[in-house]
Amino acid sequence: MTFQSSLQWASQGWRGPVIAAFIALIAGLPGLVAMPPLDRDESRYAQATAQMLETGDFVVIRFQDEPRFKKPVGIHWLQALSVSAVSAPEDRQIWAYRLPSLLGAMLAAAACAWGAAAFFGPMAGLFAGGLLGSSFLLSTEAFIAKTDAMLAGMVTLALAALARIYFARRGGPAAGLPVRLAFWLGLSGALLVKGPVGLAVVALTMIMLALWERRVDWLRDLGLGWGPILLVAIVGPWAAAVTVATDGAFWSTAIMGDLAPKLAGGHETHGAPPGYHLVLLPLLAFPMTLLIPAGLIHGWTARAEPGVRFALCWLIPTWIMFELAPTKLVHYTLPAFGALAWLSAAALQTGFKAPARWIGGLLIGLVGLMLAGLCFYLVSAYGGAADATAAALAGGLLAGAGLVGGFMLINRAPKGATVAAAGLAILGHGALAGGLAPGLSPLWLSQRVVNILNSERLLPRQGAPAPVTVTGYAEPSLVFALGTTTELADPAQAAAAIAAFRTAVVEDREDAAFREALARRGLEVRQVREVPGLNYSRGAPARLRIYVNAEPRPPTRAPGALPGTAP
Repeated sequence: MTFQSSLQWASQGWRGPVIAAFIALIAGLPGLVAMPPLDRDESRYAQATAQMLETGDFVVIRFQDEPRFKKPVGIHWLQALSVSAVSAPEDRQIWAYRLPSLLGAMLAAAACAWGAAAFFGPMAGLFAGGLLGSSFLLSTEAFIAKTDAMLAGMVTLALAALARIYFARRGGPAAGLPVRLAFWLGLSGALLVKGPVGLAVVALTMIMLALWERRVDWLRDLGLGWGPILLVAIVGPWAAAVTVATDGAFWSTAIMGDLAPKLAGGHETHGAPPGYHLVLLPLLAFPMTLLIPAGLIHGWTARAEPGVRFALCWLIPTWIMFELAPTKLVHYTLPAFGALAWLSAAALQTGFKAPARWIGGLLIGLVGLMLAGLCFYLVSAYGGAADATAAALAGGLLAGAGLVGGFMLINRAPKGATVAAAGLAILGHGALAGGLAPGLSPLWLSQRVVNILNSERLLPRQGAPAPVTVTGYAEPSLVFALGTTTELADPAQAAAAIAAFRTAVVEDREDAAFREALARRGLEVRQVREVPGLNYSRGAPARLRIYVNAEPRPPTRAPGALPGTAP
């Protein structure tokens, strides 16, 4: 079987979307299993989900005692299902909370392949889904327990179904009830996961397509009689319940305290000028980088074709929306990556000329070398001799993805270049996220503290007095690992914890005040361990000290026992 015939076989029928989903699975799985809990968003989401499972309140989202009125509840419900199925909230196993994100990435890749196949053929569909599934941004979001991978899956499903409904009026495959159902389920899921973002992407696509073609007859095929009812039936019960439970505070806080500031300015110091996402695209889309120049050129030259036109109507207004928004984070444009994959795969099928080959080849080679340089920087800054092998492996594979893919593309082997670059990039990303990064111990302060407490049997779940009190270090990853009752307090309260024979974790800047509070109480402490490292959320060094009371903890008296008697 030749290379071409193998691709042809793999892309036929259901195999194309399934293989695309499998590519996303293997790209995201190493990080899902190996990476410690990340600060700050992932650990906030995971802790809020754990509290839902602990309290049985699946309506109001909370982080410890604070309401989290920012995003809808969808991802928390999915995480709760995942944890209930494969773990337990008291186990604090972050991989169980990450499974919905991995499934979201797999859904995005499969839906991308399914939608592209209708316009460009099965092989283009396989390439489109594989390019999206192997992209650096999606395969990274696949192992982070938050909304963005699932949002990408839901939006890509909705737009792939919308594209098939649109194409059915122009001679494409028939779009029956399952396709219309997929559209409304994808749109409903996007709303429940991240509010108006997915709706905005879908609406902008429809508006630009209607303005471009000056016809909207195909919109009647969406199922407008029953689709909105289904959407309300899916989203409405929680929306009503959270309105009643919070007396409307969820909506006022989510809109005025989260969404509006992001539209008005650089919210939480995440501002950046227009062009930010475009500059980062070659890195975040890697290894799709080698085909993006050809895809954009093909988008212009073949804009009259229905599939290319739909991809442009998906890509352009969405990208402009995120570039114009004052607040920018690297993952914001992920819902538009499916359109880039479509254009890239379409160009791959039709062929492209020397300028696109050279630009794509040089660009992916440069990005591959940059990623290799990042691996060696990380090991030199935060690793040790034991991490050198992982750095060499990850850096070598990522550099190879760029250099081999670029060389083959320039030498007129675009399909082979795409397969080689994607394969090496997946292996390199796996080595980075599953091997190198988890071994950089200075970055994982919370995990190291928990490991020490576990080895000393000082964790509350091991029977030690609860809660652990932490001062000067309030990262959510430590709260998630130690449990909901973890006390984030000042030095005086940390001294009170010592008086109660509880464990205190004190950051270096608060250590002098902590010792003053101890002196006022006449207490002596034993330092269990000192944990130096980098608080990467703040971009600053940190040094944590774990303290217990120097006096032995008095034995716990059994219920009903008289003072002075043995327990």
